[in-house]
Amino acid sequence: MNIQLTNTLTRRKEPFVPADPKRVTLYVCGPTVYNYAHIGNMRPPVVFDVLFRLLRHTYGDDAVIYARNYTDIDDRIIAQAVEKNVPIGAITEQFERAYEEDTGALGVLKPTLTPRATQNVDGMIALIQKLIDNGKAYLVGSGVYFDVRKSDDYGKLSRRNPDDLTTESRIEAESDKNDPADFALWKTAKPGEPSWDAPFGAGRPGWHIECSAMIEAELGSPIDIHGGGIDLIFPHHENEIAQSESAHGHPLARVWMHNGFLTMDAAKMSKSLGNIITPRELLEQGWQGETLRWALLSAHYKAPLDWSEDLMRQAQASLDRLYGALLRLKDVDAIDNEAPQAFIDALADDLNTPAAIAELSALATAANIAKKPIEQAQAKGQLQAAAKLLGVLQNDPEHWFRASFGDAAAEIDQLVAARVTARTAKNYAESDRLRDELAARGVEVMDGATGSTWRRKG
Repeated sequence: MNIQLTNTLTRRKEPFVPADPKRVTLYVCGPTVYNYAHIGNMRPPVVFDVLFRLLRHTYGDDAVIYARNYTDIDDRIIAQAVEKNVPIGAITEQFERAYEEDTGALGVLKPTLTPRATQNVDGMIALIQKLIDNGKAYLVGSGVYFDVRKSDDYGKLSRRNPDDLTTESRIEAESDKNDPADFALWKTAKPGEPSWDAPFGAGRPGWHIECSAMIEAELGSPIDIHGGGIDLIFPHHENEIAQSESAHGHPLARVWMHNGFLTMDAAKMSKSLGNIITPRELLEQGWQGETLRWALLSAHYKAPLDWSEDLMRQAQASLDRLYGALLRLKDVDAIDNEAPQAFIDALADDLNTPAAIAELSALATAANIAKKPIEQAQAKGQLQAAAKLLGVLQNDPEHWFRASFGDAAAEIDQLVAARVTARTAKNYAESDRLRDELAARGVEVMDGATGSTWRRKG
Protein backbone atom coordinates (compact mmCIF):
# COMPACT_ATOMS: atom_id res chain seq x y z
CA MET A 1 0.00 0.00 0.00
CA ASN A 2 1.22 3.50 -0.83
CA ILE A 3 0.77 5.64 2.29
CA GLN A 4 1.21 9.37 1.66
CA LEU A 5 1.95 11.70 4.59
CA THR A 6 2.51 15.45 4.73
CA ASN A 7 6.00 16.12 6.08
CA THR A 8 6.14 19.44 7.93
CA LEU A 9 9.89 19.55 7.32
CA THR A 10 9.55 19.57 3.53
CA ARG A 11 6.01 21.05 3.36
CA ARG A 12 5.11 18.28 0.92
CA LYS A 13 2.95 15.19 0.86
CA GLU A 14 5.36 12.31 0.34
CA PRO A 15 5.25 8.52 0.04
CA PHE A 16 5.94 6.98 3.43
CA VAL A 17 8.66 4.35 3.32
CA PRO A 18 9.92 3.19 6.74
CA ALA A 19 13.61 2.54 7.20
CA ASP A 20 12.75 -0.99 8.29
CA PRO A 21 9.26 -2.33 7.46
CA LYS A 22 9.68 -4.84 10.29
CA ARG A 23 10.27 -2.05 12.84
CA VAL A 24 8.23 1.06 12.08
CA THR A 25 8.80 3.76 14.72
CA LEU A 26 6.38 6.51 15.74
CA TYR A 27 6.80 9.05 18.55
CA VAL A 28 4.16 11.56 19.63
CA CYS A 29 4.64 14.21 22.29
CA GLY A 30 2.31 13.42 25.16
CA PRO A 31 0.80 15.54 27.94
CA THR A 32 2.37 17.50 30.74
CA VAL A 33 0.52 15.89 33.63
CA TYR A 34 -0.39 18.77 35.93
CA ASN A 35 -4.13 19.09 35.19
CA TYR A 36 -7.00 17.40 33.39
CA ALA A 37 -6.66 17.38 29.60
CA HIS A 38 -9.20 19.50 27.69
CA ILE A 39 -10.89 18.28 24.53
CA GLY A 40 -8.34 20.15 22.39
CA ASN A 41 -5.60 18.08 24.02
CA MET A 42 -7.39 14.97 22.75
CA ARG A 43 -6.87 15.75 19.07
CA PRO A 44 -3.25 14.50 18.85
CA PRO A 45 -3.85 11.15 20.61
CA VAL A 46 -6.96 10.49 18.50
CA VAL A 47 -5.35 11.53 15.19
CA PHE A 48 -2.17 9.55 15.76
CA ASP A 49 -4.17 6.60 17.05
CA VAL A 50 -5.70 6.38 13.55
CA LEU A 51 -2.19 6.52 12.07
CA PHE A 52 -1.08 3.80 14.52
CA ARG A 53 -4.00 1.62 13.40
CA LEU A 54 -3.22 2.23 9.71
CA LEU A 55 0.47 1.40 10.16
CA ARG A 56 -0.38 -1.79 12.05
CA HIS A 57 -2.84 -2.76 9.31
CA THR A 58 -0.13 -2.20 6.70
CA TYR A 59 2.99 -3.60 8.37
CA GLY A 60 1.58 -5.89 11.06
CA ASP A 61 0.68 -5.32 14.71
CA ASP A 62 4.10 -6.38 16.02
CA ALA A 63 6.05 -4.33 13.48
CA VAL A 64 4.94 -0.90 14.73
CA ILE A 65 6.47 0.64 17.86
CA TYR A 66 4.56 3.69 19.05
CA ALA A 67 5.87 5.76 21.95
CA ARG A 68 3.93 8.60 23.59
CA ASN A 69 5.61 10.21 26.56
CA TYR A 70 4.51 11.77 29.82
CA THR A 71 6.19 15.04 30.77
CA ASP A 72 6.32 14.74 34.55
CA ILE A 73 8.94 17.42 35.25
CA ASP A 74 7.65 20.93 34.68
CA ASP A 75 7.31 24.34 36.38
CA ARG A 76 3.53 23.93 36.64
CA ILE A 77 3.87 20.52 38.26
CA ILE A 78 6.43 21.86 40.73
CA ALA A 79 4.23 24.85 41.57
CA GLN A 80 1.30 22.57 42.41
CA ALA A 81 3.49 20.24 44.46
CA VAL A 82 4.88 23.17 46.45
CA GLU A 83 1.41 24.65 46.97
CA LYS A 84 -0.02 21.33 48.19
CA ASN A 85 3.17 20.31 50.01
CA VAL A 86 3.32 16.93 48.29
CA PRO A 87 5.95 15.18 46.11
CA ILE A 88 5.64 15.87 42.39
CA GLY A 89 4.68 12.23 41.89
CA ALA A 90 1.45 12.81 43.81
CA ILE A 91 0.47 15.35 41.15
CA THR A 92 1.72 13.54 38.07
CA GLU A 93 0.34 10.10 38.95
CA GLN A 94 -3.15 11.52 39.48
CA PHE A 95 -3.29 13.28 36.14
CA GLU A 96 -1.55 10.49 34.26
CA ARG A 97 -4.32 8.13 35.40
CA ALA A 98 -6.91 10.71 34.35
CA TYR A 99 -5.31 11.00 30.91
CA GLU A 100 -5.38 7.23 30.48
CA GLU A 101 -9.07 7.20 31.43
CA ASP A 102 -9.91 10.03 29.03
CA THR A 103 -8.04 8.63 26.03
CA GLY A 104 -9.45 5.18 26.76
CA ALA A 105 -12.99 6.59 26.76
CA LEU A 106 -12.29 8.00 23.28
CA GLY A 107 -11.18 4.61 21.98
CA VAL A 108 -7.46 5.40 21.85
CA LEU A 109 -5.30 2.28 21.84
CA LYS A 110 -2.51 2.12 24.38
CA PRO A 111 0.81 3.03 22.75
CA THR A 112 3.53 0.41 22.71
CA LEU A 113 5.63 2.53 25.08
CA THR A 114 4.81 5.34 27.52
CA PRO A 115 8.15 6.69 28.80
CA ARG A 116 8.25 9.27 31.58
CA ALA A 117 10.71 12.11 31.82
CA THR A 118 11.64 11.26 35.43
CA GLN A 119 12.70 7.77 34.32
CA ASN A 120 15.11 9.12 31.72
CA VAL A 121 17.07 11.85 33.48
CA ASP A 122 20.36 9.94 33.22
CA GLY A 123 19.98 9.86 29.44
CA MET A 124 19.24 13.60 29.41
CA ILE A 125 22.35 14.32 31.47
CA ALA A 126 24.49 12.25 29.09
CA LEU A 127 23.03 14.04 26.06
CA ILE A 128 23.63 17.47 27.61
CA GLN A 129 27.22 16.55 28.50
CA LYS A 130 27.78 15.47 24.89
CA LEU A 131 26.55 18.86 23.66
CA ILE A 132 28.83 20.65 26.12
CA ASP A 133 31.78 18.54 25.05
CA ASN A 134 31.27 19.23 21.36
CA GLY A 135 30.89 22.96 21.91
CA LYS A 136 27.17 23.20 21.08
CA ALA A 137 26.12 24.05 24.65
CA TYR A 138 27.52 26.15 27.47
CA LEU A 139 27.17 26.43 31.24
CA VAL A 140 26.30 29.64 33.10
CA GLY A 141 24.89 30.32 36.55
CA SER A 142 21.25 29.66 35.69
CA GLY A 143 21.93 26.43 33.85
CA VAL A 144 23.11 24.88 30.59
CA TYR A 145 21.95 26.37 27.27
CA PHE A 146 22.06 25.26 23.68
CA ASP A 147 23.88 27.77 21.46
CA VAL A 148 21.58 28.15 18.45
CA ARG A 149 24.33 30.00 16.57
CA LYS A 150 26.28 26.73 16.53
CA SER A 151 23.47 25.02 14.60
CA ASP A 152 23.85 25.87 10.91
CA ASP A 153 20.27 25.01 9.95
CA TYR A 154 18.41 26.08 13.10
CA GLY A 155 14.88 27.05 12.11
CA LYS A 156 14.51 24.59 9.23
CA LEU A 157 11.30 23.07 10.62
CA SER A 158 9.51 26.29 11.59
CA ARG A 159 11.12 28.44 8.88
CA ARG A 160 12.31 30.86 11.56
CA ASN A 161 15.62 32.68 11.41
CA PRO A 162 17.61 32.95 14.66
CA ASP A 163 18.12 36.65 13.90
CA ASP A 164 14.36 37.13 14.14
CA LEU A 165 14.39 35.73 17.66
CA THR A 166 16.77 38.28 19.17
CA THR A 167 13.92 40.70 19.81
CA GLU A 168 12.06 38.19 21.97
CA SER A 169 12.05 39.11 25.64
CA ARG A 170 14.42 37.30 27.94
CA ILE A 171 13.12 35.14 30.75
CA GLU A 172 14.31 36.81 33.94
CA ALA A 173 15.75 33.60 35.35
CA GLU A 174 17.78 33.16 32.14
CA SER A 175 19.24 36.66 31.95
CA ASP A 176 22.80 35.32 31.90
CA LYS A 177 22.51 33.28 28.70
CA ASN A 178 24.53 34.40 25.69
CA ASP A 179 21.68 34.99 23.26
CA PRO A 180 17.91 35.41 23.67
CA ALA A 181 17.36 32.59 21.17
CA ASP A 182 19.40 30.07 23.20
CA PHE A 183 17.24 27.56 25.06
CA ALA A 184 17.65 25.75 28.36
CA LEU A 185 18.91 22.20 28.44
CA TRP A 186 19.38 22.14 32.22
CA LYS A 187 18.09 24.47 34.94
CA THR A 188 20.21 25.04 38.01
CA ALA A 189 18.58 23.74 41.20
CA LYS A 190 16.53 26.14 43.31
CA PRO A 191 15.70 25.68 47.01
CA GLY A 192 12.66 23.49 47.54
CA GLU A 193 12.53 22.17 43.97
CA PRO A 194 13.29 18.60 42.90
CA SER A 195 16.76 18.22 41.42
CA TRP A 196 19.21 15.65 40.12
CA ASP A 197 22.98 15.59 40.41
CA ALA A 198 24.92 16.14 37.19
CA PRO A 199 28.55 16.87 36.23
CA PHE A 200 27.48 20.43 35.36
CA GLY A 201 25.66 20.98 38.65
CA ALA A 202 22.51 19.88 40.43
CA GLY A 203 19.29 20.83 38.70
CA ARG A 204 16.57 19.54 36.42
CA PRO A 205 16.18 19.13 32.66
CA GLY A 206 14.59 21.60 30.31
CA TRP A 207 11.47 20.57 28.41
CA HIS A 208 13.01 20.05 24.97
CA ILE A 209 15.84 17.76 26.04
CA GLU A 210 13.34 15.36 27.60
CA CYS A 211 11.82 14.16 24.32
CA SER A 212 15.19 13.91 22.56
CA ALA A 213 16.52 11.65 25.30
CA MET A 214 13.37 9.53 25.51
CA ILE A 215 13.31 8.99 21.74
CA GLU A 216 16.91 7.87 21.79
CA ALA A 217 16.38 5.56 24.76
CA GLU A 218 13.12 3.98 23.62
CA LEU A 219 13.31 3.98 19.82
CA GLY A 220 16.79 5.02 18.70
CA SER A 221 17.17 7.55 15.90
CA PRO A 222 16.38 8.44 13.25
CA ILE A 223 12.77 7.43 13.89
CA ASP A 224 10.29 7.12 11.05
CA ILE A 225 7.62 9.58 12.23
CA HIS A 226 7.50 12.27 14.91
CA GLY A 227 4.08 13.76 15.60
CA GLY A 228 2.34 16.36 17.71
CA GLY A 229 0.20 19.46 17.66
CA ILE A 230 0.98 22.39 15.38
CA ASP A 231 1.83 24.52 18.43
CA LEU A 232 4.86 22.27 19.05
CA ILE A 233 6.60 23.09 15.75
CA PHE A 234 8.27 26.02 17.49
CA PRO A 235 9.99 26.00 19.84
CA HIS A 236 9.69 22.40 21.02
CA HIS A 237 10.25 20.38 17.87
CA GLU A 238 12.66 22.89 16.39
CA ASN A 239 14.78 22.59 19.52
CA GLU A 240 14.53 18.81 19.57
CA ILE A 241 15.97 18.75 16.07
CA ALA A 242 18.80 21.15 16.92
CA GLN A 243 20.00 19.36 20.04
CA SER A 244 19.57 15.78 18.75
CA GLU A 245 21.19 16.38 15.38
CA SER A 246 24.04 18.36 16.97
CA ALA A 247 24.69 15.47 19.34
CA HIS A 248 24.30 12.53 16.95
CA GLY A 249 25.10 13.93 13.52
CA HIS A 250 22.00 12.51 11.82
CA PRO A 251 18.29 13.43 11.58
CA LEU A 252 16.06 12.86 14.59
CA ALA A 253 13.04 11.91 12.46
CA ARG A 254 12.43 11.30 8.79
CA VAL A 255 8.82 12.56 8.78
CA TRP A 256 7.33 15.31 10.97
CA MET A 257 3.54 15.49 11.28
CA HIS A 258 1.43 18.11 13.02
CA ASN A 259 -2.30 18.33 13.63
CA GLY A 260 -4.17 21.64 13.53
CA PHE A 261 -5.66 23.52 16.47
CA LEU A 262 -9.00 22.77 18.02
CA THR A 263 -10.79 26.06 18.59
CA MET A 264 -13.84 27.18 20.50
CA ASP A 265 -15.67 30.15 19.00
CA ALA A 266 -12.73 30.46 16.59
CA ALA A 267 -10.18 30.96 19.41
CA LYS A 268 -7.56 28.36 20.26
CA MET A 269 -8.53 26.34 23.31
CA SER A 270 -6.27 27.31 26.18
CA LYS A 271 -6.33 26.78 29.93
CA SER A 272 -4.91 30.29 30.34
CA LEU A 273 -7.81 31.78 28.35
CA GLY A 274 -10.35 29.63 30.15
CA ASN A 275 -12.14 28.64 26.93
CA ILE A 276 -11.89 24.92 27.50
CA ILE A 277 -14.04 21.93 28.25
CA THR A 278 -12.67 18.55 29.28
CA PRO A 279 -13.66 15.19 27.81
CA ARG A 280 -14.71 14.00 31.25
CA GLU A 281 -17.09 16.95 31.54
CA LEU A 282 -18.57 16.08 28.14
CA LEU A 283 -18.90 12.43 29.13
CA GLU A 284 -20.65 13.45 32.36
CA GLN A 285 -23.08 15.48 30.26
CA GLY A 286 -24.10 12.25 28.52
CA TRP A 287 -22.01 12.39 25.33
CA GLN A 288 -20.41 9.08 24.43
CA GLY A 289 -16.70 8.67 23.87
CA GLU A 290 -17.11 7.60 20.24
CA THR A 291 -19.14 10.74 19.57
CA LEU A 292 -16.23 12.87 20.77
CA ARG A 293 -13.80 10.78 18.74
CA TRP A 294 -15.91 11.08 15.57
CA ALA A 295 -16.17 14.85 16.03
CA LEU A 296 -12.38 15.12 16.35
CA LEU A 297 -11.92 13.12 13.13
CA SER A 298 -14.60 14.92 11.14
CA ALA A 299 -12.08 17.42 9.70
CA HIS A 300 -8.71 16.67 8.14
CA TYR A 301 -6.08 16.49 10.86
CA LYS A 302 -4.10 19.42 9.43
CA ALA A 303 -7.11 21.73 9.36
CA PRO A 304 -8.41 23.76 12.30
CA LEU A 305 -11.60 22.43 13.85
CA ASP A 306 -14.09 24.52 15.81
CA TRP A 307 -15.66 22.65 18.71
CA SER A 308 -19.37 23.16 19.34
CA GLU A 309 -22.50 21.35 20.45
CA ASP A 310 -23.64 21.29 16.82
CA LEU A 311 -20.45 19.40 15.90
CA MET A 312 -21.18 16.79 18.58
CA ARG A 313 -24.81 16.47 17.50
CA GLN A 314 -23.73 15.90 13.91
CA ALA A 315 -21.23 13.29 15.09
CA GLN A 316 -23.87 11.48 17.14
CA ALA A 317 -26.33 11.53 14.24
CA SER A 318 -23.72 10.02 11.93
CA LEU A 319 -22.91 7.29 14.43
CA ASP A 320 -26.60 6.62 15.09
CA ARG A 321 -27.02 5.89 11.39
CA LEU A 322 -24.06 3.50 11.35
CA TYR A 323 -25.13 1.74 14.54
CA GLY A 324 -28.64 1.54 13.09
CA ALA A 325 -27.25 -0.40 10.14
CA LEU A 326 -25.52 -2.83 12.53
CA LEU A 327 -28.66 -3.14 14.63
CA ARG A 328 -30.65 -4.08 11.53
CA LEU A 329 -28.12 -6.87 10.88
CA LYS A 330 -27.66 -7.94 14.51
CA ASP A 331 -28.62 -11.55 13.77
CA VAL A 332 -26.36 -11.77 10.69
CA ASP A 333 -22.92 -13.40 10.97
CA ALA A 334 -20.39 -11.17 9.25
CA ILE A 335 -18.07 -12.44 6.52
CA ASP A 336 -15.37 -10.84 4.34
CA ASN A 337 -14.06 -8.98 7.39
CA GLU A 338 -11.73 -6.72 5.42
CA ALA A 339 -12.07 -2.98 4.97
CA PRO A 340 -12.76 -2.08 1.31
CA GLN A 341 -9.83 -0.70 -0.65
CA ALA A 342 -11.56 2.66 -1.19
CA PHE A 343 -11.70 3.14 2.59
CA ILE A 344 -8.05 2.13 3.03
CA ASP A 345 -7.02 4.45 0.20
CA ALA A 346 -8.74 7.37 1.93
CA LEU A 347 -6.79 6.83 5.16
CA ALA A 348 -3.57 6.18 3.23
CA ASP A 349 -3.98 9.58 1.55
CA ASP A 350 -2.50 11.59 4.42
CA LEU A 351 -5.09 10.35 6.93
CA ASN A 352 -8.00 11.81 4.99
CA THR A 353 -10.58 11.01 7.66
CA PRO A 354 -13.41 13.04 6.03
CA ALA A 355 -13.05 10.87 2.91
CA ALA A 356 -12.84 7.74 5.08
CA ILE A 357 -16.01 8.80 6.90
CA ALA A 358 -17.76 9.21 3.53
CA GLU A 359 -16.71 5.67 2.59
CA LEU A 360 -17.99 4.40 5.94
CA SER A 361 -21.33 6.08 5.26
CA ALA A 362 -21.50 4.35 1.86
CA LEU A 363 -20.87 1.01 3.58
CA ALA A 364 -23.75 1.71 5.97
CA THR A 365 -25.98 2.44 2.98
CA ALA A 366 -24.97 -0.88 1.41
CA ALA A 367 -25.76 -2.64 4.70
CA ASN A 368 -29.18 -0.98 4.90
CA ILE A 369 -30.25 -1.92 1.38
CA ALA A 370 -28.77 -5.43 1.32
CA LYS A 371 -31.51 -8.04 0.94
CA LYS A 372 -29.79 -11.37 0.31
CA PRO A 373 -28.17 -13.05 3.35
CA ILE A 374 -24.76 -13.21 1.62
CA GLU A 375 -24.94 -9.50 0.78
CA GLN A 376 -25.90 -8.64 4.34
CA ALA A 377 -23.07 -10.73 5.78
CA GLN A 378 -20.53 -9.10 3.45
CA ALA A 379 -21.83 -5.60 4.11
CA LYS A 380 -21.68 -6.10 7.87
CA GLY A 381 -18.16 -7.52 7.75
CA GLN A 382 -16.82 -4.68 5.63
CA LEU A 383 -18.53 -2.02 7.75
CA GLN A 384 -17.14 -3.44 10.98
CA ALA A 385 -13.61 -3.86 9.57
CA ALA A 386 -13.48 -0.30 8.24
CA ALA A 387 -14.95 1.12 11.45
CA LYS A 388 -12.32 -0.68 13.53
CA LEU A 389 -9.55 1.10 11.62
CA LEU A 390 -11.23 4.40 12.44
CA GLY A 391 -11.78 3.31 16.04
CA VAL A 392 -15.60 3.50 16.01
CA LEU A 393 -18.59 1.12 16.14
CA GLN A 394 -16.87 -0.74 18.95
CA ASN A 395 -20.02 -0.84 21.13
CA ASP A 396 -22.97 -3.21 21.00
CA PRO A 397 -25.60 -1.37 18.91
CA GLU A 398 -28.37 -1.81 21.47
CA HIS A 399 -26.07 -0.54 24.22
CA TRP A 400 -25.12 2.42 22.04
CA PHE A 401 -28.70 3.60 21.67
CA ARG A 402 -29.53 2.94 25.32
CA ALA A 403 -26.49 4.91 26.46
CA SER A 404 -27.40 7.87 24.30
CA PHE A 405 -30.70 8.18 26.21
CA GLY A 406 -29.09 7.91 29.65
CA ASP A 407 -31.49 7.27 32.54
CA ALA A 408 -34.49 7.52 30.18
CA ALA A 409 -33.49 4.22 28.50
CA ALA A 410 -35.18 2.11 31.20
CA GLU A 411 -38.45 3.98 30.74
CA ILE A 412 -38.20 3.52 26.95
CA ASP A 413 -37.66 -0.21 27.51
CA GLN A 414 -40.92 -0.32 29.49
CA LEU A 415 -42.82 1.51 26.75
CA VAL A 416 -41.44 -0.82 24.06
CA ALA A 417 -42.31 -3.87 26.17
CA ALA A 418 -45.84 -2.49 26.70
CA ARG A 419 -46.20 -2.00 22.96
CA VAL A 420 -45.09 -5.61 22.32
CA THR A 421 -47.74 -6.77 24.81
CA ALA A 422 -50.39 -4.66 23.09
CA ARG A 423 -49.45 -6.03 19.66
CA THR A 424 -49.53 -9.59 20.97
CA ALA A 425 -53.01 -8.96 22.35
CA LYS A 426 -53.99 -7.37 19.02
CA ASN A 427 -54.77 -4.15 20.83
CA TYR A 428 -53.63 -2.08 17.87
CA ALA A 429 -55.04 1.20 19.14
CA GLU A 430 -52.86 0.97 22.26
CA SER A 431 -49.92 -0.23 20.17
CA ASP A 432 -50.25 2.80 17.89
CA ARG A 433 -50.57 5.16 20.87
CA LEU A 434 -47.37 3.80 22.40
CA ARG A 435 -45.60 3.99 19.03
CA ASP A 436 -46.57 7.67 18.77
CA GLU A 437 -45.42 8.36 22.33
CA LEU A 438 -42.06 6.75 21.58
CA ALA A 439 -41.76 8.71 18.36
CA ALA A 440 -42.38 11.92 20.30
CA ARG A 441 -39.40 10.99 22.46
CA GLY A 442 -37.26 10.57 19.36
CA VAL A 443 -37.40 6.76 19.40
CA GLU A 444 -37.94 4.47 16.43
CA VAL A 445 -39.13 0.93 17.13
CA MET A 446 -38.09 -1.87 14.78
CA ASP A 447 -40.21 -5.01 14.84
CA GLY A 448 -38.66 -8.27 13.74
CA ALA A 449 -39.16 -12.00 13.91
CA THR A 450 -37.14 -12.23 17.11
CA GLY A 451 -38.77 -9.27 18.85
CA SER A 452 -38.68 -5.48 18.90
CA THR A 453 -35.62 -3.26 19.19
CA TRP A 454 -35.39 0.51 19.32
CA ARG A 455 -33.03 3.29 18.38
CA ARG A 456 -32.90 7.06 18.19
CA LYS A 457 -34.83 8.34 15.19
CA GLY A 458 -32.59 9.52 12.34
